[in-house]
Amino acid sequence: MVVHGANDLRVDEVPDPADAQDTVIVAMQWGGICGSDVAYWKSGVSGTAVLKEPLVLGHEVSGVVETIGSGAAAEMARLGIEVGTPVTVHPATLVGDHSVAPELAARTNLWPEVRYFGSAAFQPHEQGGFSQFRAVRPDQLRVLPGGVSTKEAAVAEPFGVALHAVARAGDISGRSVLVNGSGPIGALAVAAAREAGASRVVAADLSDAALDIARRMGAHETVNPGSGELLPQDIDVAIEASGAPRALGGVFAAVRRGGVVVQVGNLPAGEVSAALGNVVTREIDYRGAYRFVDEISTALDLMAGRVDVSPLMTHEVSIDEAVRGFELAADRSVGSSKVMIQLA
Repeated sequence: MVVHGANDLRVDEVPDPADAQDTVIVAMQWGGICGSDVAYWKSGVSGTAVLKEPLVLGHEVSGVVETIGSGAAAEMARLGIEVGTPVTVHPATLVGDHSVAPELAARTNLWPEVRYFGSAAFQPHEQGGFSQFRAVRPDQLRVLPGGVSTKEAAVAEPFGVALHAVARAGDISGRSVLVNGSGPIGALAVAAAREAGASRVVAADLSDAALDIARRMGAHETVNPGSGELLPQDIDVAIEASGAPRALGGVFAAVRRGGVVVQVGNLPAGEVSAALGNVVTREIDYRGAYRFVDEISTALDLMAGRVDVSPLMTHEVSIDEAVRGFELAADRSVGSSKVMIQLA
């Protein structure tokens, strides 16, 4: 699935990946369409990344190991991974010879140069995983626990993003949490907040269909501001997952004095207008959350136990129906949340 420019998404035939000695070929089975994928298709831009050459999209993917390069055999044996093992993929590759502050050493998501599946942030672009085959390094593979299907495993990456966002708020056990925006990341943040011990999780969105999914993912309460419902007051922590600047004022007003707001929804790259006065007068901690470190592994463990991600997967298409899948993902009026692509 290759985006060639704004509004130019094609299913192309491309050469199979070469069997490099130090890589593994994964036969992809499932992919989940992310908002950044839709942004590349709609505008050729995602955040600050601008499309400059054809790009295979997709960073939420899973499949089975197809072949193992001779130079990767020892590492794969150490990891206990063999041909036929079901896996998902950590999409990040740290590159460049950079120095970072010691306190940032473990926060690999903040490395100055990270190549990410399906990203146009650098040139040449990092090709994604919406394809039948993809070459990856052994260290990027995450073996699926028993009971987690490859379809479910394609949701591990966005679940990792949500888990990282909730962790950025600190210890939330026994606290109240507002999740603003109940798209896929917001709905997964609801589940993450419940798993982190929040005593009350309120989900807000303008879509009743999205709020229904949030309830099924564990929200204690839901609010639709578009229907005149008011956001709760004196909330301990807010996870802002909508990325809508005009929503920020209401979110800050809902958080108690000395509370925390974590911004995980992608805000526009340019200047925005937002009501931020309460950040000062309430001494609110406003924190960013960017991708994840290795919470994708935690996501798999939770999916093998208590967290059911099936309410999130609302639609399914084949790789030949890629464009229709993207249309569904971009149209909230059809009740879409995570649109899944069968890549096999």
